[in-house]
Amino acid sequence: FDQAEKEGIALVMPDTSPRGEAVPNVDSYDLGIGAGFYVNATQEPYKENYQMYTYVTEELPALLEKEFKIGMFGLRSISGHSMGGHGALTIALREQDKWVSVSAFAPICNPTKVPWGEKAFKSYLGSVEAGAVHDATCLLTERTKFDDILIDQGTDDEFLIQQLNPPVFYDAAKKVGQKVTIHMRKGFDHSYHFIAAFIESHVEYHGRRLRAKLGKMRATYSTYDFSSSQGQPIACKAMIARQPREPLVEETITVDPPKAGEVR
Repeated sequence: FDQAEKEGIALVMPDTSPRGEAVPNVDSYDLGIGAGFYVNATQEPYKENYQMYTYVTEELPALLEKEFKIGMFGLRSISGHSMGGHGALTIALREQDKWVSVSAFAPICNPTKVPWGEKAFKSYLGSVEAGAVHDATCLLTERTKFDDILIDQGTDDEFLIQQLNPPVFYDAAKKVGQKVTIHMRKGFDHSYHFIAAFIESHVEYHGRRLRAKLGKMRATYSTYDFSSSQGQPIACKAMIARQPREPLVEETITVDPPKAGEVR
């Protein structure tokens, strides 16, 4: 959080799965409410509730923009750990216009070829083959818009070979000329201590790219021709509080032309 404050960015951490008494579940950490796998389920009993792909790519961003003005104008990045790392990679690769940058901690890089992915895709989508569109290695068929994809991976991760397999993703990226930076962290496992040890570098990584995009946007806006509104009132959006301690509310206001010594 300290690094996010330094970067001037908000951290939004959604859940892994839908919640509630009526949500179907199984007694397993790698399926059901323990692992929604960031897909839109098509199979019973999951298809009504397990629409995590839409939640992360549409519902949550829309809510954040409307209620908190976060992520507007495409100023958002995505990251995750393990299954969340799989989600971050696949969502970013599928929806590149929505994200400025992407990173992951110990992601499931080729889920159609490992037990976790096979189990999830069969349960949620009906087959492993249907999961190919949610497999980062399968999706990486050409160079992306991202200047880099950052991955941190512990060398002592108990799931490294059987479930995660980052070299496969790296090889796929190399074939299409996509830069991928993988830091193999000696002695670290799959735990949250691993994330805590390196999360600041990921926040800084995203913050730098978000600022760069914001700078480009400002440079573009500064080239606009305002001569048509010179000397005329203009309508614009503003966050207004009419009384002390009242919440800010977005309103359309009219701004008169500036007087001598004023700017608009």
